Amino acid sequence: MINIVLVEPEIPMNTGNIARTCAATGSRLHLVRPLGFDIPDKAVKRAGLDYWSMVDLQVYDSLEELFRQNPDPQVWLTTTKAARCYTDAAYTDGCWLFFGKETAGLPQGLLERYPERCVRLPMRENARSLNLANTVAAVTYEALRQLDFPGLAKDGGSAWRAQKEGQFRR
Repeated sequence: MINIVLVEPEIPMNTGNIARTCAATGSRLHLVRPLGFDIPDKAVKRAGLDYWSMVDLQVYDSLEELFRQNPDPQVWLTTTKAARCYTDAAYTDGCWLFFGKETAGLPQGLLERYPERCVRLPMRENARSLNLANTVAAVTYEALRQLDFPGLAKDGGSAWRAQKEGQFRR
């Protein structure tokens, strides 16, 4: 299982979309307060569609609480400041992928604590950053690819059959 950590997310639609990615991949979603929205917010629910029941959600009041409850996690920090490409990291089952808030990224102290665990997505020189939900999806699927997509259907046949049989709602 992959652990996705959003540190102080601000935009409800991004968090809803990330929750949907977690539901589709079996990843656990960790949110670190303060949040820029309430979890029952309509925009969060709408973006996550009817996938929320499939999301394993944990909420923490601070990064300190997260690390207290989950000592020594194998972390990867996503930041535009990293030199290492996200595809060069060696992800393991149970790893923790950290993503910062939309307007500021991850806290500098956290980046300094794990400098060798920082990764970035390549982009053009003048681009500040990618959308948070897109970044989470790209890094999560790279980690899952390296693990050979554990527990995930690798063809569309099973999803199509489930939809046809009325087990999948849009």
